Amino acid sequence: MSAQTAFDKAKAEGRAALVGYLPAGFPTYDGAVETARTMVEAGCDVIEIGLPYSDPMMDGPTIQDAVHQALVGGIRVADVFRTVEAVAATGVPTLVMTYWNPVDHYGVDAFARDLASAGGAGLITPDLTPEEGGAWLEASDAHGLDRVFLVALSSTDERIEKITGVSRGFVYAASLMGVTGARSAVDTGAPRLVERTRAIIDKGGSGLPVGLGLGVGNGAQAAEVAGFADGVIVGSAFIRRLLDAPDLASGLAGVRALTEELAEGVRAGR
Repeated sequence: MSAQTAFDKAKAEGRAALVGYLPAGFPTYDGAVETARTMVEAGCDVIEIGLPYSDPMMDGPTIQDAVHQALVGGIRVADVFRTVEAVAATGVPTLVMTYWNPVDHYGVDAFARDLASAGGAGLITPDLTPEEGGAWLEASDAHGLDRVFLVALSSTDERIEKITGVSRGFVYAASLMGVTGARSAVDTGAPRLVERTRAIIDKGGSGLPVGLGLGVGNGAQAAEVAGFADGVIVGSAFIRRLLDAPDLASGLAGVRALTEELAEGVRAGR
């Protein structure tokens, strides 16, 4: 199922979609699966499963800590596919967010094949440009997968047009010029970025949704972003609940409470 299905369903309900991110293998393989399922039960419409990578250049310290724990725990690409399969079984579109090198090393078509076999919806590729993505464009077409590229505050209209022209599922608008992590306020340039991106999408006629991520950490921020974006993407705030908890049960309770708060926020923003 394409992620756009979940965005369209949320739109029909008069709200933004809530997208939650969690690395595979954090805090453990089973713990990640249980956490992602909790996020779905409490209100997430789409789940992003992070593929742990040793050089996470876009990730802030919170996600880096989680990814490090997953790598030390021995998580492998096969475990990522198993995680996707377990989470996708909930019926919620489940994408993998990954840097490009692990996909290239695995084999682009083989990765797409195995992701599709696991029930995955597609890939979010923060460091892949359309110009370098020929193999992925072909593989995603062959296996019916979403391909989510990122637009940024620094993107020109010409660049946004190129990125949205090859994206499928949704477009990821990165609201910060920096690494990931929850902030005390949403960047003031975020509404304008979404507005520019949506205008270009509307001109092309694809109807692609725009999700905004990087920095959202509470219900009030979720409501703010839901006022102008089609989706609210949250990652570090979920991970922080797990990192700060004395045990998994406490962490799951914290994740559930945060998800419910964010789910209420995406409804209040419209």
